[in-house]
Amino acid sequence: MDINFNKNEDHNKLLLSDLKKRLAKVKLGGGVKRIEKHHSKGKMTARERVDYLLDSKKSSIEIGAFAGDGMYEEHGGCPSGGVVVKMGYVKGKQCIVVANDATVKAGAWFPITGKKNLRAQEIAIENRLPIIYLVDSAGVYLPMQDEIFPDKEHFGRIFRNNAVMSSMGITQIAAVMGSCVAGGAYLPIMSDEALIVDKTGSIFLAGSYLVKAAIGESIDNETLGGATTHCEISGVTDYKAKDDKDALETIQRLIDKIGDYDKAGFNKVTAKKPKENPDDIFGILPKSRADQYDMKEIIKRLVDNSEFDEYKEGYGKTIITAYARIDGWAVGIVANQRKLVKTKSGEMQFGGVIYNDSADKATRFIANCNQKKIPLVFIQDVTGFMVGSKSEHGGIIKDGAKMVNAVSNSVVPKFTIIIGNSYGAGNYAMCGKAYDPRLIAAWPSAELAVMSGNSAAKVLLQIEKASLLKKGEKITEEKEKELFDKIKNRYDNQVSPYYAASRIWTDAVINPLDTRTWISMGIEAANHAPIEKPFNMGVLQV
Repeated sequence: MDINFNKNEDHNKLLLSDLKKRLAKVKLGGGVKRIEKHHSKGKMTARERVDYLLDSKKSSIEIGAFAGDGMYEEHGGCPSGGVVVKMGYVKGKQCIVVANDATVKAGAWFPITGKKNLRAQEIAIENRLPIIYLVDSAGVYLPMQDEIFPDKEHFGRIFRNNAVMSSMGITQIAAVMGSCVAGGAYLPIMSDEALIVDKTGSIFLAGSYLVKAAIGESIDNETLGGATTHCEISGVTDYKAKDDKDALETIQRLIDKIGDYDKAGFNKVTAKKPKENPDDIFGILPKSRADQYDMKEIIKRLVDNSEFDEYKEGYGKTIITAYARIDGWAVGIVANQRKLVKTKSGEMQFGGVIYNDSADKATRFIANCNQKKIPLVFIQDVTGFMVGSKSEHGGIIKDGAKMVNAVSNSVVPKFTIIIGNSYGAGNYAMCGKAYDPRLIAAWPSAELAVMSGNSAAKVLLQIEKASLLKKGEKITEEKEKELFDKIKNRYDNQVSPYYAASRIWTDAVINPLDTRTWISMGIEAANHAPIEKPFNMGVLQV
């Protein structure tokens, strides 16, 4: 191995170590003291509940672990958005599990909590997956109620989705394992079946204090809305559990009896591991986001047997389009080639840039995959579309629009992995969050923004300088450097994969070695949902 490989490896493994440290911190939720207090009530934590429910010998992936990261600091923070969401297996059946974390502000809903819950429901709806809610929440976080209560994508959308999923025949099971109050009380009751844990679970539109204030009635919470009340008097819940484990085991038995599902019919054979060592990824991926490398070497370490069949290999070389298998599933890969390439005419094209010919090739390939019912995997390391007179005169806008159109109208499931740059319109054309990937994950090396930190800082510096000069201030070389560094540091924070993950622009920041699991589980989930409409690009035909 050369010295650059070793330097890259050291750098990327440090990024991975940082990811693991961040995840360990997030998994503490509201902190050790609050976890101990939670345990003292005879309750399991949200993560303990999810882990107990899911099949321990099968893979699972966590959605939105970094939701809320670095946000709401003035309110004490909201680790993981105060809710744990995982895709995993219950008695061999793939499910989505959503569990309120009562160690974070008593499980109260921040704006990001709502967004994360809606993302979990979106995944369940798109893939027709059963969804299980483990409820333990004090309801809307009142100091921020105006940002979570009234809008289309706010708290109320959850119950709308409950109703829609019920009409679609998607199984929903809810277990009330703690507080379930006010509007939040509708979620378990709008599910197909509801469980409640004796003595710790409670459901009511208004608690005892509010009842006293509103109508003068004196009553304790257990009598008002405890397990006995709702299982024996109101009939609101269907099963009474003696404790958390009993509730989770009941859910397992219910899920175990669900019938088989109609399949989309995506192609799968016996899985094979890559021939090339996946660990090499850490040495191949450059330390600098500006450096060139061969994306094909990354692909070889992600696909079965390190084999792929490249479509139009000699044309549009800054995008790689190829058929391959990942964990046995047939996939169509669309990836940005990051090394300098030469066209047949001798022209050199920059790696990571989308040119006219590469956009045209990708559009045709996406159409082919839709025709053949092959899921698409986008591997992003893109700086954007090529600019300049030659590209403009060649119709780069038109070719780019065709690619965006194909991505937008694709009916096969799409999965996006951001391994490096994800800048500007390149993010869109390569199936960024706005283009409905079934799952979207980033490696710790990823950067998401309109443009790179250096480029943005230079533009913003010019604006700042012009403003200061108008005020009559003199800009020294030292002052200019100080301004540049300040702007770049602020911008670099915003391009971080953790900044994106905290806002759920991506579903997760993942270990590169977990990429195959994410794609495989994603396609298996998508196989639950037969394709119901034909591929049609509308006016912008190829």
